[in-house]
Amino acid sequence: MLGTLERLAAVLSIAAAGIAGAALAVAPVRATIDRAAQTDSGPPFPAPGRLIDVGGWKMHIYCTGVAKDGAPTVILEAGAGDFSVEWSLVQPAVSKFARVCSYDRSDDGWSDWGPHPRTLHQDVYELHTLLEKAGERAPFVLVGHSYGGWVVRLFASTHREDIAGLVFIEGGLDNPVRQLPNGKLLHNSDLVTGRPIPPVKTSNPLKISDIPPGAYAQMVEATVQMKEHANEPPRDKLPPAAQRMRAWATAQVKHYGIADNPFEADELAGLAAERAKTPYLFGDLPLVVIERGIAEDMGPDNNAATEEERHRDFAALAAMSHNGTLIIAEKSGHHVHLEQPQLVIAAIHGVVDAAHRLANPSAARR
Repeated sequence: MLGTLERLAAVLSIAAAGIAGAALAVAPVRATIDRAAQTDSGPPFPAPGRLIDVGGWKMHIYCTGVAKDGAPTVILEAGAGDFSVEWSLVQPAVSKFARVCSYDRSDDGWSDWGPHPRTLHQDVYELHTLLEKAGERAPFVLVGHSYGGWVVRLFASTHREDIAGLVFIEGGLDNPVRQLPNGKLLHNSDLVTGRPIPPVKTSNPLKISDIPPGAYAQMVEATVQMKEHANEPPRDKLPPAAQRMRAWATAQVKHYGIADNPFEADELAGLAAERAKTPYLFGDLPLVVIERGIAEDMGPDNNAATEEERHRDFAALAAMSHNGTLIIAEKSGHHVHLEQPQLVIAAIHGVVDAAHRLANPSAARR
């Protein structure tokens, strides 16, 4: 049986293909659109943070804690199909020792639809713009889970001067194994097309009328398929309010536009090429990589051989800094921040402290 991640990937890939390509013949289109209109109510409660206009659409950012002199601000980057509430078990504890912000990428949570396609470069531009307009100042410690690890990688290379430290939670690899719909296994490098990455868009967010009716109907059907899985384990560990918000968010059509990125393979190839230029791409940056200790959803793309390869790749990711460390979360699967939040909190604390010492060597000697 497919796990939640695989189901999400399947429905998101269908939706993305529909937005990027021609309308597909899905019937009855009118009925599914009407159904979406009936269920498209507002979120169950107001956004806990601020809604910031980033160019004609608003994004949600939720910051807690006090920025201490010389200490970095922590930015939490969620995985695919996830948003700010995923950090409900981590952010309150981090806010006791640092300024910390979670946020919702465009098309998800309390944020509006954003421009398409949803490339990693677009994500990085929007995060940088959001932080700037929200008045959150560098230096930053970036924490990326799963897909969010790639956003963190690209942000760190694009805005290196703003980065004080990095934490990767089951994410950030540049040549992951992919399973095609026919079951064939390929590496990301096998899927590279060589097409140029389109420039980021600073305005003109996607409108419902821009989506072909057939694709929109498929996205509506995805809400029906996925809503009941919104809080499957380990997300049942989230507080009740976070689970309510997840149930609402996964029932929104916009939630299924976030995977509209036909350039992802080429963007990851760009990360791989950048890493090949130098053995220590991140220099002396404090870096922690957290890898799951429990394999999940064992199948063709998640067997003993691929698990060994994943471990080697995560070790190589940690080795991209002279100050890199690999940690195995022995009691966790992919969602370490939900299953072992204290481990993630401790890793963030360690990176924040190390970054502060590097930036203030005289204070560290006292």
